[in-house]
Amino acid sequence: MKLLPLFLRRPIEAVYERRLAATLAGLPRPQHVGIMLDGNRRWARQAGHADVREGYRAGGAKVTEFLGWCTAAGIEHVTLFMLSDDNLGRPAEELGPLIEIIEETIRDITAEGRRWEVQVIGSLDMLPGAGAQVLKDAAAVTAGRGGLKVDVAVGYGGRREIVDAVKSAFEEHMAAGGDAAELVERFDIGDISRHLYSPTAAHTDFIIRTSGEQRLSGFLLWQSAYAEMHWVDCYWPAFRHVDFLRALRSYANRQRRFGK
Repeated sequence: MKLLPLFLRRPIEAVYERRLAATLAGLPRPQHVGIMLDGNRRWARQAGHADVREGYRAGGAKVTEFLGWCTAAGIEHVTLFMLSDDNLGRPAEELGPLIEIIEETIRDITAEGRRWEVQVIGSLDMLPGAGAQVLKDAAAVTAGRGGLKVDVAVGYGGRREIVDAVKSAFEEHMAAGGDAAELVERFDIGDISRHLYSPTAAHTDFIIRTSGEQRLSGFLLWQSAYAEMHWVDCYWPAFRHVDFLRALRSYANRQRRFGK
């Protein structure tokens, strides 16, 4: 089937988008959305770019646009999965430019005038060079801004986060003069939740992954216990507002049972 020319397709898509947005009025919305920004390299190759960094640049630009959509939709908290701890094992010639693009993206979303409160989470001490400090400094200027809360997961692994939370809980208890055996006796779910990288995000409502892959890959393992999942076939740089609205419609049409 022959596709409509672009100049005809865009107005039709705009009408459809407005109608879709109207159907969401008054329906349940997720408070905390986690999104896996997957498929940047594949998008670059598909688009004919010899340098896959073009995919990362396009993906970084999409982040600002996406956060604007979330703000307009009334979502309170977003976690962006930008770099896993496994990704830190990539060759230096690939990892270095990728971290530079992440730094550029974070500088953009933390710029003056943005109404987003940003923090960077993950094993930042594993980043090469001064990357960790650059990211922390950029995010620090947003403290107290209010508005959409944004966690940017860099060098992040869900299993590592749980291990770090357990260690942090024990360190806090011992520093206060407590006995380790006592903590073992009363240790429960709340002790881990309070010591996650972002404690206010202990529960995630909705996780979106682009690129067509259907797995968590270590993303928000603790927080996603009752999260709804949504898989999108397009690559992250090609993710559109209409794809986001469809994801929200999918969430609104689900019955959340929380194991009951």
